[in-house]
Amino acid sequence: MERRHRGCELVKTTVKRKRTPTPRTVIGWREWVHLPDLLPQPIKAKLDTGARTSALHAYQVEPYERDGTPWISFSIHPVQRHAHPEIQCHAPLLGQRLITSSNGHQQLRYVIRAESRIGDIRFAMDLSLADRDQMGFRLLIGREAMRRRFLVDPNRSFQVSQPDPALRNHTGNDR
Repeated sequence: MERRHRGCELVKTTVKRKRTPTPRTVIGWREWVHLPDLLPQPIKAKLDTGARTSALHAYQVEPYERDGTPWISFSIHPVQRHAHPEIQCHAPLLGQRLITSSNGHQQLRYVIRAESRIGDIRFAMDLSLADRDQMGFRLLIGREAMRRRFLVDPNRSFQVSQPDPALRNHTGNDR
């Protein structure tokens, strides 16, 4: 902050400083993501800067109360194009949001918050629960989750994550 004299009056002026950008980790358009509170193994995700909200494949979705707090129960098929394994999950319910898909269709979805890890970066991520069985990826990471953390290189895959060797039996390959 500078101070200048103007006649007898002391005037305060602020000097605008350039904000140094926070370094961000460069990731590929697809990465392996750990959701330790939900899944025992990493799940392959598509990083989609065109999507605002992140979405997790879920079915048999049932809200319920636990000790007066809203929770939700749901099942996941974490491996692309496979019905096994099937994992039953329980999580505190954050609420419901109206989500608009890329084709303009709106759907009211349940939302949870999950601890996540991509590479060495840990963060909490809001996930809408949706039937993504017909989609290429069971987990879609939207720009809200990536903001101020990552830069996506659309020419690269798996820049900060390696597949779980145990999943090779299910996926056939890592691509």
